[in-house]
Parts: sequence; C-alpha cells; structure tokens
Amino acid sequence: MTEQAPPAVDELTFDAALAELERTVAELEAGGLPLERTLALYERGVALQQRCERLLGDAELRVRRLVEGARGALAEAELREDDAG
Repeated sequence: MTEQAPPAVDELTFDAALAELERTVAELEAGGLPLERTLALYERGVALQQRCERLLGDAELRVRRLVEGARGALAEAELREDDAG
C-alpha cells in the first residue's frame, strides 16, 4: 500500500488549509518524531500558514470592494469579534 502525496498547498481552500495546519501543529506539538519528519511537517506548516494568510488577505480585499459608502465611494467596515458570531 503506497501513501498518497498530500494535495498541493496552492490548491487548498481556506478551510482545508486551516484544518491541515491545525493537524500539523498538533502532530508537531506531540513530539517524538524523527528529525526529517519534523522538518517536513514544519515546512508544510509554514506553507499552509502562508496560504491561509493569502486567502484571508484576498477575502478582506473582496469585502472592502463590496462595502460602498452612500455616494458610491468605497468605505472600510470595521469588523469586531463580537460582530462575527
């Protein structure tokens, strides 16, 4: 039985990248891994974190473009944690 390679980071959705990042961090925190596995996980984790940041930045830009002021000018909307849920 051969192991399938994980999907390319640049093809992951935000939710998939974040879920994999959380699993990766948990595995690293558990410890007891060989050095090569630790390095591979760390590198993948960094790539996943960058993917999440890039997707969040893109989403923020899209939201800013959609929020229009009364005269059609773009306006930033302040989002607070208590507004999210």
